[in-house]
Amino acid sequence: MSPRRPSAVLGQASLDDLGTPLHQVTFCVIDIETTGGVAADGGITEIGAVRLRGGEELGTFQTLVNPGVSVPPQITVLTGITDAMLVPAPRLGPVLSALREFVGDAVIVGHNVRYDLGFLNAALEAHGDTRFTNESVDTCALARRLVRDEVPNCRLGTLARAFRLPHRPTHRALDDALATGHLLHVLLERAAGLGVLGLDDLLGLPTMAGHPQAAKLKMTQGLPRAPGVYRFRDRGGRVLYVGKATDLRSRVRSYFSSDERRKVGQLLRETEAVDTVVCSSTLEAAVLELRLIRSLDPRFNRQGRARGRPTWVRLTPERYPRLSVVKAVRGDPADHLGPFPNHRAAARVVEAVQTALPIRRCSGAAGRREAPCAAAQLGRALCPCAGDLDPAVYGRVVAAVRAGWGPRPDVILSPLAERMDALAAAERFEEAAEVRERAAAVVAILRRRRRIDALRASGRTELALPGGAGAVLEDGLLVAAWGADGQVRSLDIVAGAPTPDPVLDPEGADAERLCVAAWLDRALGRVTVASSTGGLVSLWPPLPEMRPRDAGPAPRRDRADAPRPGRRPALAPVPF
Repeated sequence: MSPRRPSAVLGQASLDDLGTPLHQVTFCVIDIETTGGVAADGGITEIGAVRLRGGEELGTFQTLVNPGVSVPPQITVLTGITDAMLVPAPRLGPVLSALREFVGDAVIVGHNVRYDLGFLNAALEAHGDTRFTNESVDTCALARRLVRDEVPNCRLGTLARAFRLPHRPTHRALDDALATGHLLHVLLERAAGLGVLGLDDLLGLPTMAGHPQAAKLKMTQGLPRAPGVYRFRDRGGRVLYVGKATDLRSRVRSYFSSDERRKVGQLLRETEAVDTVVCSSTLEAAVLELRLIRSLDPRFNRQGRARGRPTWVRLTPERYPRLSVVKAVRGDPADHLGPFPNHRAAARVVEAVQTALPIRRCSGAAGRREAPCAAAQLGRALCPCAGDLDPAVYGRVVAAVRAGWGPRPDVILSPLAERMDALAAAERFEEAAEVRERAAAVVAILRRRRRIDALRASGRTELALPGGAGAVLEDGLLVAAWGADGQVRSLDIVAGAPTPDPVLDPEGADAERLCVAAWLDRALGRVTVASSTGGLVSLWPPLPEMRPRDAGPAPRRDRADAPRPGRRPALAPVPF
C-alpha cells in the first residue's frame, strides 16, 4: 500500500457525522382515551395520531373504539364520549392493525407517552401481536427539562396556553395529539440551543438537560460520530482530561447524564471547550489516548492514577538473593518481574513465590546470627543468617525462581496447586482460597509479561482491522494506521503524542504493548494478521487459569467458592 499524505482530523465534523438530523426524522404523535382503568383491562375508547416530519403534517389517524364495557359517567363528563357513540365503533383488534401500519417505523411521541404505550402494548399482546419497539419521545419529560421554570406545571393544557399553541387539548384523542405535535416543535427549538440536532441527542435529553452544567451541552454540537480521542480544556486552554470513545459525540454527551462519578462534576465546571482527534479505528484511539495521557499528564486523569504506582518484584543482586518490591527496573531486567499496578499486587506474587519455593525471607547479612531466622526454623525457607547455607544449594532455588518467571511456570504453580489441594482436603477452605489467589496473581503477571515479550519480538506486523481499516506495529508499538479509504497516517503527527522510545522510555513502551494486547484480545476473531516478520506467538507452554470454572472477574472468599479436594483448576491457553 502506498501511503498518502498523513492527516489528523481535528474538531469539526460534517452534518453526516451527526446521526439522523431531526428534520429528517418522522415522528408519530399518539394519544388515546380510555375508560379510566389499568392497561391490563384494555378499555381504550379512542385513538388519535398524527405523522410529522420537518415541521410538516403528513397525515392523521382518528377512530373511536368499542371497548366492550360501559364508559363511567365521570369519563363521559371529562371527554364527552358516551356509550351510544361507541356502540357502532369498531373493536380494538382491527384498529390496532391499522394503527401499526400508520405508525410504521416512526418515532412515537406522546405527552406521558408511557401511559399511551402501556395501554397499546397490553392490547397488542392480548390480541397475540408484538409490542411496539419504536423509539419514543415524551414531551412531558422534555418540558420538565427545558421549560419547567417558565410554567406552573407541565400539563399539556398549561403548556398549550403558555406557548399559545394553535391546537388546544380537549381530552379527545386527535385534538390532544395535534396539540402534542405543536408542543414537540416548540421544545425542539429550545433543545437546539443545547446542541440537540440528532435523534440520539433528543432521546438522551431528558436526563442530560437536568444536569447542573447542561448549558455547556452546546460544546458537543459539532463533535463527530466516529472513534477517536477527546480532550476537555479549561478557560486557559489547558487539557483537563483525555479520553477515548467509539462514538465521540455520544461519549462526551454522556458526561452530562449517565456519569455520576464525583470528579465529573468538578471536571465539567472547569471545562470551557472540548476538542477531538478522529481516529481510523478503536485501536488507534486506545493507543493515542495512552500517549496523550503520558505526555500531558492531565489533572483529572492523574486523579484516577493516584491509587498506585507501577512496581516490580526484583531478585536482589547479592550472594543469597531475596525478593524485593521496587519502583523501577535497576540492573538486569531478567531479574525483575512486572510491572504490577501497585505495591499490593507485587507483594501478593512475592507471597506466592515464597509459598512455592524456599527462597530466603530475611534481609540480614550472611553469618551475622548464631541461628537461622524463624521462617528457616519452620522449614519454609532457606536462610544464610547462621552462615552454614551451601551457595550451590541456594543457587538451585534462585534458578528455579528465574525458571518459574520464564519458560517453566509449573515450578511455582505446581507446589501452589498441591498446597491448595492439601488445604482443601483438610477443609481449610479459606486458606486454600488464599493460596489460589496467590497462584492467580502469578498467572496474571506471567500472562502480562508474555504479552509484552511476544509483541516486542513480533517485528513489523500489519493488521487488517474491521471495516477495511488497518494498522502497522513495530515491535508491538503502533506506528501507522489507516481507515477504510486507505489513507495512511502516522501517529507522530498528533502534537504531544510521540511514539515511546523503547530505550529511553521502556515503561511507556511496555504500557503501550499491553494496551495493544488488550485491544487484540477484545477484537479476537475480527482482526487478521496480514504479515508479521516475527510472528505474534509465544513459544512457552500455556498458562493454567487458577480460578474455578464459573468464577467471575474477582475471586470470592467463602466456602462455596473455595477449592475442593480433587477439583483442579481449569487449564486455559492465553493469547500470547
